[in-house]
Amino acid sequence: MLKATADLLLPTTIIGSLPRPSWFTENLGSETFLRRMMNSRYREQYTDAVAVHLRDQEIAGLDICTDGDAHYDEEVGGQSWTSYPLFHMDGLDRTDPQPTVMKTGGVAFPMGHILHDYLEARVMPRVVGPIGRGDLQYTAMWKTAQRLTARPVKFGTVTPDILSAAVDDRYYKDPFDRMMAFSDALNEELNDLADAGCPVIQIEEPAIHMIPVRGKVFGKHDMADMAGVYDNTVKGLREKTEVWCHTCWGNPSQQRMFKEVQSYESALETYNGVDADVITFESTSSGMRDIPAIGRVIEEKKIAIGMIDHHSLQIERPEEIAQRIRDTLKHIPAERLILCSDCGMGREGMSRRHARYKMAALVQGANIVKRELGLPEAECLAADGRYSLVPVE
Repeated sequence: MLKATADLLLPTTIIGSLPRPSWFTENLGSETFLRRMMNSRYREQYTDAVAVHLRDQEIAGLDICTDGDAHYDEEVGGQSWTSYPLFHMDGLDRTDPQPTVMKTGGVAFPMGHILHDYLEARVMPRVVGPIGRGDLQYTAMWKTAQRLTARPVKFGTVTPDILSAAVDDRYYKDPFDRMMAFSDALNEELNDLADAGCPVIQIEEPAIHMIPVRGKVFGKHDMADMAGVYDNTVKGLREKTEVWCHTCWGNPSQQRMFKEVQSYESALETYNGVDADVITFESTSSGMRDIPAIGRVIEEKKIAIGMIDHHSLQIERPEEIAQRIRDTLKHIPAERLILCSDCGMGREGMSRRHARYKMAALVQGANIVKRELGLPEAECLAADGRYSLVPVE
């Protein structure tokens, strides 16, 4: 159900995470969100962090905001994206976490590579019983953000695929059963979030497009199987809210996960059939190579195309973003195109200032094209020369 983007042409947003403020020193750990919000220091820091994330997005002029994934702890490579659910769901032993490796294959970084630190920081709880939603408390997090802004706040969560691949298991005999248990638990949590009024729910990183690169999941599950896992995770949501399916190629510490730039093309037919209103694609970091195929295959859903690179600290020029948008409009009509970041910008390697000006560049670039098309432009206070502290021409 289109809610946030229903009446918008060329809306702008980011995928999710933003760099954590340096003064946000408190962490959740395995405590519940609501329990930590009882602590005055944590409550002040968390609420202030969400507020500055939202205000940075408003000043840039984004149409759809996120809470910056402020509930993620300060972990190596943004590891909290995976660890937060695992330390807050039922069926996992949170008291004795152990180093783990990805169970899907294809991830190997030797000592001396920055991402070896990332692998060493994968210290996760073991599955010891039936998996349940536990105390994820996504609804409370979304409410904390949405009451601070009039703009729609999108809430995202990692997929059951990634959660299942990140843990050792002492309970389920079949790893696919473990994955479906994660999927069922997330579905229950997300339906409550939708019932509370969350306007956009984003499912982050199905394994579908990774299969041609890394092989079948657990050695036997293909793209169709993983599309089934995704559809189960979002079951019932589109009757209540707008559902986004986010795809990218990974970016712990803002690093690439593959030696070569990868293509989505072989997975597009499968993505065209998943239960989503919007599919997102990392595009700028790959030179926009898949845009013609994406426009040809994804026929009815809205498409969010990354126009700024989350790997690079170089701030894109509005003029180059505008040209990417013009080129994309040759393949995807304006009424189905959303403009976003390639992926999250809060995975340890970027400063708040870099992220702020990347968002402002995105809106300025969109405004150039909107002006050419006769569409209303977004207010971008970050680029308003009236408020410059030095004279501008």
